[in-house]
Order: sequence, then C-alpha cells, then structure tokens
Amino acid sequence: MKRKILFIILAILVASSVALYFIFRTKPQIQMLPTVEVEEITTEDINIYGEYVGRIRAQQFVEIHARVEGYLESMTFKEGSFINKGQTLFIIDPRLYKAHVDKARAQLNKSKAQAKKAERDLNRIRPLFEQNAASQLDLDNAIAAYETAVAEEAVSEADLTQAEMTLGYTKVTSPISGYISEIVADIGTLVGPSAGKSLLATVVKSDTVRVDFSMTALDYLNSKERNVNLGAHDPSRKWDSYVTITLADGTIYPHKGIVDFADPKVDPKTGTFSVRAEMANPDHRLLPGEFTKVKVLLDVREQAITVPIKAMVIEKGGAYVFVMRPDSIVEKRFIEIGPEIDNKIVVERGLAKGECIVTEGYHKLNHGMKVIPTKADAEESKSAKKEEQKGDSNE
Repeated sequence: MKRKILFIILAILVASSVALYFIFRTKPQIQMLPTVEVEEITTEDINIYGEYVGRIRAQQFVEIHARVEGYLESMTFKEGSFINKGQTLFIIDPRLYKAHVDKARAQLNKSKAQAKKAERDLNRIRPLFEQNAASQLDLDNAIAAYETAVAEEAVSEADLTQAEMTLGYTKVTSPISGYISEIVADIGTLVGPSAGKSLLATVVKSDTVRVDFSMTALDYLNSKERNVNLGAHDPSRKWDSYVTITLADGTIYPHKGIVDFADPKVDPKTGTFSVRAEMANPDHRLLPGEFTKVKVLLDVREQAITVPIKAMVIEKGGAYVFVMRPDSIVEKRFIEIGPEIDNKIVVERGLAKGECIVTEGYHKLNHGMKVIPTKADAEESKSAKKEEQKGDSNE
C-alpha cells in the first residue's frame, strides 16, 4: 500500500515537473530578417561637367584712331549706335591736306611736261648723231635727261598718291560693323599721332562673343587620361565640348558655346591655363567685360555605371556598397569610384550591370546576412527621373 502511495506521489511530481517545464521553458526566438530597399544597376551615358568663373569678351574690339593730325571738325554717328563697316565716323579738318594734294598734282603735271620735253630733245638728237652732226656726249646727255624726267614723273605720281591717301585719312571710317562707344576726343580738339591724342572711339562687334575662363592643371591631366583634347575637334567622338553660362539673374543662357581654344601652357603663378569658347549673342544680352558662371562639358562616360550616393559607405579602406545575390544574401563589396554627378557617383570598377545593390537599410547589415528585399517606390523613382531629365534640359 505504501509502495502504491509512493508511486502516485512520484507520478504527480513528474507530471508537475513536466507541466512546469512547458510553462516556464524559454520559447525559441523567431529570427527576423532585415528588410532593405534594393535597386538594379543599369548603365547610361553620363555627362561630366566642370564649373568655372568666366569673363565675356567681344569677338572684335577695335580702337578708332586719327591717322593724321588736325582739328576734329565733326562726327557723323550717334554714340552707342550700330554702325556699318566703312561708315564715316569723324571728319578732321582737310584743308591742309587738300593743299598738299593740289601741290602734288601740280608737281606731277610739271614732271610730265619735263618728261615730254626730254623725249622730244632725245628724238631730235638721235638723227643728228647718226649723221655725225651731234657728238656721243650730246646723245648721252639727252638720254640721261629723258630718263631723269621719267623718274621724276614717277616720283611725282607717288607723291600725289600719298597726298591723296593722307587726305582720305581726314575721313575716319569704321573697319568693322558693330556698336560704337562714346567719343574720347571732343569736337574741336587737335588730334593725331603727333598731337598725343589719336584715340577717338572704340567699335565692338558682339554678335558673337568669346568666353574666357581658366582651368587647373588637374583638369588638363584628367582630360588627357580620357583622351579628350579641349579646343580640338575629334571626329572619333560623338560629342564636342560645349559651354553654358548662367546670367546675373540666375537663368541659363539659351545658346551654347563651343570650346575652340585651350592654351598649351600653364601659368606658373596660378597653376591654371586659359580656355576660350565662342557663343552666339544675337540679342546682345551678353555684355563684353561682365563676369559669369561657366559650365563646361568635360567628358561623356558612355554606358557608365552609377549608384546613388546614399547607397555608398566610405571608410579608411575605401568605398563599398552592399550587393544582394540572387539568394537574397548580401555581400560587402569595395568599389572604385569616379566623378560625382548630382546625387549619383560613377563606379569605375567593382560592379556589373544587372546586379542589385542595397540603397536603404544598409546600416543594419553585415556581410553574409540574408535580407528581405523591396524595390524602390515606383512613383518616387519616376519623380527622380523626371527631375533628372529636367536638369539635363536646362543644361
């Protein structure tokens, strides 16, 4: 009987222990996989730009000088107006130079008369010399007198031409078409090279302007690495380097300029070299002398791989991203990065088209972890693409 009671007590103790075990046992924790946002890598043509400070310069800037000395009589234009090539601008007192022309013309007539007389004398001497009625000396003197008279006639013709040219300089004309500045010398002023005041005005041709800016030696080396020669047309390239500028009000000038010159030497004082671009200015919105912000197309990376900057981590060892394998396991992969464009960065090495990278949630990841991937919101992606296209169109 005692054994039976003992057995019952033991059974109760075992049952209680089992019940307590199931009640108070540690429940196995369910492993929660991190949820991350991933993006598939694609390729696209990426424009690489550089931004510099530039200065507008007129395509032609011509100073109008007085080439002869005299009193300035009149001007035949309105200051600041458009003038045509060959248009008369100033009149310098021509009376003295007209007298020089009259004198040179009279001297020419005198020389012609003397040449004709010498020719007649020579024609008379020749028959007499053949009949031994005149000496050889007489013939030689007649020939010399004739040749001297002919030479004097040529000199007089040259003097008349020079006098007429000098008289023509009293009418100061414009060598180019463009806009003229205000006059430098007032009417009635003694002007001319010897008078110490020859500058009268300036004419600016600005239908096309030049944009001057400086680039660093590093920019030059980077372009050489990509086999890009600024200022030279390369028929093997599908693109040419162009320039856009930002106006004072912050708007983008609608016309683009073409880089047509790059200085072959670097200024040792600044470590930069000069670059020039030509740009159409049909409405004359760009004024010579003004400063502006210049944006230059330096390179086009064809079929380049880019990743969002937010997906990249930079540490001492370099830059890396988390790449998701087809089995949803992520791996930490170091990459070689290139230039930064907007909110993306070009990847030179380390990634391939079609792979998936983690763009959101990488801070909770370690190499080899399994994740639950989600795609980027379609509406957000569409909006970002629209903004990017808008930015390209403004350029």
